[in-house]
Amino acid sequence: MDPRCSGHWESSSDDVTRPLLPLHDDITDDGARRSCSACSPLRSVLANKYLSVAAGPLAAGLICALVDLGAGHAAARNMLGVLAWVFIWWITDAVPLAVASMAPLFLFPVFGVSDADAVAKAYMDDVISLVLGSFILALAIEHYNIHRRLALNITSLFCGDPVKPALLLLGICGTTFFISMWIHNTPCTLMMMPVATGILQRLPAGEASSADAREVRRFSKAVVLGVVYASAIGGLATLTGTGANIILVGMWSTYFPEQDPITFSSWMSFGLPMALVLFAALWATLCLMYCSNNTGRALSAYLDRTHLRRELSLLGPMAFAEKMVLAVFGGLIVLWMTRSLTDDIPGWSVLFHGNVGDGTVTIMMATLLFIIPSGKNDGEKLMDWGKCRKLQWNIILLLGAGFAIADGFKTSGLTDILSEGLGFLRGAPALVIAAVACIFSGLITEFTSDDATTTLVLPLLAELGKTIGVHPLLLMVPGAVGAQLSYLLPTGSPGNVVGFSTGYVTIKDMVVTGMPLKIIGVAALTVLLPTLGSVVFGMDQKV
Repeated sequence: MDPRCSGHWESSSDDVTRPLLPLHDDITDDGARRSCSACSPLRSVLANKYLSVAAGPLAAGLICALVDLGAGHAAARNMLGVLAWVFIWWITDAVPLAVASMAPLFLFPVFGVSDADAVAKAYMDDVISLVLGSFILALAIEHYNIHRRLALNITSLFCGDPVKPALLLLGICGTTFFISMWIHNTPCTLMMMPVATGILQRLPAGEASSADAREVRRFSKAVVLGVVYASAIGGLATLTGTGANIILVGMWSTYFPEQDPITFSSWMSFGLPMALVLFAALWATLCLMYCSNNTGRALSAYLDRTHLRRELSLLGPMAFAEKMVLAVFGGLIVLWMTRSLTDDIPGWSVLFHGNVGDGTVTIMMATLLFIIPSGKNDGEKLMDWGKCRKLQWNIILLLGAGFAIADGFKTSGLTDILSEGLGFLRGAPALVIAAVACIFSGLITEFTSDDATTTLVLPLLAELGKTIGVHPLLLMVPGAVGAQLSYLLPTGSPGNVVGFSTGYVTIKDMVVTGMPLKIIGVAALTVLLPTLGSVVFGMDQKV
């Protein structure tokens, strides 16, 4: 594993080292020695994060003891306690993130949220298969330096001469945004992240404290966060960009079959302006937070355009192995895009009666890498299991925890309680309804995937629309869009996990950068849905 990542998965506790001889000979009295001895246990507690470890179960215990959600809602109350426990361990890094992610495996059965088999199944489903297979493909791209070739092309095109950090960020984010409009967010992030890290590998790594080193580290954060967020924002623009939009279309036609369906063009008429507003906000946020007047000067020593083009020419033509890896990856993208298209053109999955998913074909195509010869040595394949030692199983556990929490919300009844709390929206203005529905969905999505949140929330919002007498899309569209505003935590989406796993960004970086984007997203939806959305979706008509 990249040493930059190790801080996220290993214990951050450092051994307390002591000098062999006293530093000051004048400290000889017994009182001073007793004072130092008395400080040692406290220092040990702080160094080993015992307070953070204890804070998780303490918070869970207080919630279970003091919070009353009403009769028959003990499981929902316990779910809140478990959520607080896991969340505190995630935020404080009390234990390695992977260990904290395994906590639901024992907390859910112990607290009566769900049984052991149910919670264990959440740790391996089609989405996790998608990520696992994609990780193998990403390792193949990295092994054959394909990401380096693409990184050199993008960097030499957009870096400017002299280096213009804002222009380079625009090129990286804009490329990711466009690709994500046509393929799912997660594959887009997995494809572009090696490109981003390929650019960053040209920059010096380490913990140097010079001003230039700090500028480089800040710009590295901006590049990784830009890929993660641009992928999520681009997916908002089209129906094929993310599963949440497809789920919205499916549930709208299921709950209201007599209404006009949401088509590709109608959604793009609303989703693209929304996505462009968010993309502009993303670029401005990254430039303001991570670029300064000195960033270009700090990067110029490593990103000279002439030197980049010379390095690109030195790579020479693509070898057979590189072409085959790209062919496998390209074939996978085509399979992803054509698995399910429209009601009239169902896609190739109909041949298998809908039993296959994106994870199915991802694992299948990843398997081909272990079969196709590399063309280098006799019997050598494109990939072998030795090359997969860097597979980050910690990420799989983190995703599994997110899915387990989503199931816990549903099985414990906590979702029903939250939906009941939205009853006050009856008679409220459209601006308020859209904002509240978006925030409601946006909070849940930070703890689980976009698709899982959409599946969980939209049926509740559809029924709520009927109950309070408003057009259901006034609630359902914000529910789907809010589910895609998962910008704060790694558990929000597989794309977030991919960015977090690079080691360049921390949870704090995601919260600080993602919060303004989330607020702007809610504000943009609140304005666009009752205006542009009313025209596009015909929300002025009775349902």
